[in-house]
Order: sequence, then structure tokens, then C-alpha cells
Amino acid sequence: MTHPITAAVDGTDESLAALAWAAREAVRRDLPLRVVHAWRFQPDTAPDVAGRDAQERWVREAVSGAVRTVAERHPDLAVTTDVPEGPAADTLVAAAADAELLALGSRGQAAVVGFLLGSVGQHVIAEAARPVVLVRAGDDAAAEAGGREIVVGQEGGPDDSADTLRFAFETAAARGATVRAVRAWTLPPVFAYSPASLKLLDEAGGLEPYEKKALAEALAPWRARFPDVPVVEHVEMGSAGQVLLSLTGRAQLAVVGRRGRRTAVGARIGSVAHGVLHHAECPVAVVPHS
Repeated sequence: MTHPITAAVDGTDESLAALAWAAREAVRRDLPLRVVHAWRFQPDTAPDVAGRDAQERWVREAVSGAVRTVAERHPDLAVTTDVPEGPAADTLVAAAADAELLALGSRGQAAVVGFLLGSVGQHVIAEAARPVVLVRAGDDAAAEAGGREIVVGQEGGPDDSADTLRFAFETAAARGATVRAVRAWTLPPVFAYSPASLKLLDEAGGLEPYEKKALAEALAPWRARFPDVPVVEHVEMGSAGQVLLSLTGRAQLAVVGRRGRRTAVGARIGSVAHGVLHHAECPVAVVPHS
């Protein structure tokens, strides 16, 4: 079954940038594009407020206008539209379920370059079963050229980051880009050492060689699967969020993972993904994993 690249639009400059980003990605991956707008009927509370049929017609006309622009830029791209009535967050989570990825627009922050996530964006990122990409207004195709890399965070063992690395390599293969795989590490507290961990570190020759070995092992299956994708292995001491953020200035996309399991207070984005989302200088893909 072919899954579309899905873009959420609401008429804002941010969502139109996300739509343009999604259209380019659909062309690169030879996938159809689905454009979704969730709307809610505004009851007649004033004389000049139109009825349900008129409001829905306005919404569909606005979506059609955005789609026409995409069709003019990409005449061979298959595009469908969906204008369901319902809560935006729940509608978009449902739309993401059968998508290759979901692209959302986000306002850039004034004081700090990055993303300003509203309640809808946070809910969708935390709950979506598929990757969600955040795109700022002003993002354009020029940022995807000039040798800019796909920067992806890797942590834990090979299975822990398999979904995140898969997404990064698939995206890089479609774009002819380099993957910069980043593994950050910090000195563990003394009480965290155990005989087993000390043995592993001794066999690896120390902390940094151990981290380099762990990154190489995680990348091995993806290097084999995507032999034409250039890879840079980046191991650096520091917090994962800060190390990743320091590299987004030269990236065309940052890819971070998000734990898929729920907690007692619901699904969470995670501190690393949260930090990168709020301060990255490029679009950010959040990939759920188990």
C-alpha cells in the first residue's frame, strides 16, 4: 500500500510553507500528496456570520487555492484534498496514521530561531504514529541544496534508534544528501559504574571509543541498505539536545526520535526532541519509536 506525504494547511504562511515542503518531498519520493484541513463550524453568533454550508465552501475554496499553487509548481504530482469537520489535533493525528509523514507549519520564535509549538502541534507530535515534520514560514527549496546534511540523533543500541535512522537514510537517499549521525555522551556518575559496564569500557578502550563503537554498530545495517548515502559519524561529549542544535545551522533537516509508549500523564515528546523543536535552525522531523 502506498502511503501519501500529508500536509496540514490552515491558510497561514507557516502551513503554506509546510505544504510546499511536503510537495517537494512527495516529488522526490515519487509519492502522492494529501492536503488536509480540519475545520470547525462557527455557529451564528452575529448577523454577519455565515451558515454551515457557506463556511465549508469558504474552507474548501481556500484549500483549493493552495492546491492550485502546488499543482502549478509540480504538474505531475498527484494531489488529493481532505476537509473533515472536527477537532484539529485529533483529525491530524488520524491523518498521520496512514501517511508516510505529516508536515505541519510552525511559527518561528522572535528571540530565538526555532519553532513555537501551540497545543495542536504538541498534541500531534506526541500522539502521531508516523513521523511529523515541523516547517517554519519562509522555508524554501534553497535550504535543501548546497551540500546541507540530514542530521540525525542516535542513542542506545541499534534497535533503539532503528526507526529514526531509517527515516534519515530514506530522506537522504531521496535527496542525494549526506547523513550526519550524532551520538552525544556524558561522563556517568561514579555510582553508575558496574562490573559489567567497566568490562565493556575496558574492552572498548575507554568511554569515547565505546561510544564510537556503539554508533558504528547502530549505523552498520543502514550503511549496508543505503550504500550510496554518504555518512559522517559524529561523536561528541555534551548533552544530546545541545550537540544536535549546534549542528542544525548547516543542516537541511534534523531528525530526532520520540518514545512511542505512553505514560500516566499521556504521551510525551521527550526533552531532546522538545529542545531541538524549539531552537533548531532547519525543519525538524520527529520519529516515534518503541
